[in-house]
Amino acid sequence: MEELLKTEIWNGKSIADYLTLDMMVSVVGSIASAIAILVIALLVSGWISRRIRSIGENHAKLDDTLFNFLSNIARYVVMAFAILFVLNTFGIQTTSMVAAIGAAGLAIGLALQGTLSNVAAGVMLILFRPIKVGDFVEINDKSGTVKDVTLNFVEMASLSNTQVIVPNSEVWGNTITNYSVYPTRRAEWTFGVGYGVNLAKAEKVIRDTIMADERAHAEPEPFIQVSNLGGSSVDFLVRVWCDRTEYLAFKTDMTRKVKEALDEADIDIPFPTRTIISQAS
Repeated sequence: MEELLKTEIWNGKSIADYLTLDMMVSVVGSIASAIAILVIALLVSGWISRRIRSIGENHAKLDDTLFNFLSNIARYVVMAFAILFVLNTFGIQTTSMVAAIGAAGLAIGLALQGTLSNVAAGVMLILFRPIKVGDFVEINDKSGTVKDVTLNFVEMASLSNTQVIVPNSEVWGNTITNYSVYPTRRAEWTFGVGYGVNLAKAEKVIRDTIMADERAHAEPEPFIQVSNLGGSSVDFLVRVWCDRTEYLAFKTDMTRKVKEALDEADIDIPFPTRTIISQAS
């Protein structure tokens, strides 16, 4: 038993050294201090996190995703410092530990390059905010409404309401087309009429039909001009501005209404034809 008590276990101290009253009081005190530090750190980190998150929630112009990200970073920073204080309380030198963690982090980083590239791209997306939750975007030939922007991926809902997950590295490294940034969009059509048609009359029918719709904007001025002399038709290029939220419905409605208006005005809408001449053998 006496030999067991003399066994060295930590910093040159034996079990007998740790069983002294002073040492037990010191250990209990260190444990109590560590618990107090962790409790205080949890309370402080939670309070700071909530305060940062509330800034985004209370201001409509600020992006919630950015402030959620900052609130999590603040929480982790406070807890990291708390852990260092706890280790110092037990007499553990944290300098060498931080160096070891750094070396381990480098090794892990090399092994997880793909994942970390997504995280790095996620940080850039959250900080610079080229897309936000609720935007309708097209990324790398994939389009949909943004549902969430995380540190690893962007979640979108497609037009058919299916979930689309795009890694952040593909988002940040590709062209992003955001259809939700500007309040207006320009709708564009091409309408073909026959070569024998009065072009001025056809232009008036097209213009009157589209501009009669309340969704069409008079400013900027609509563009309606002959753009091409095709193989079977004279093509009108039509460009009219409308509100962003009405773009799809406006464009499809006008495609049908202009066709019906041209038919009603007896304006020929040609289509390609093919003549087959057979020769007797």
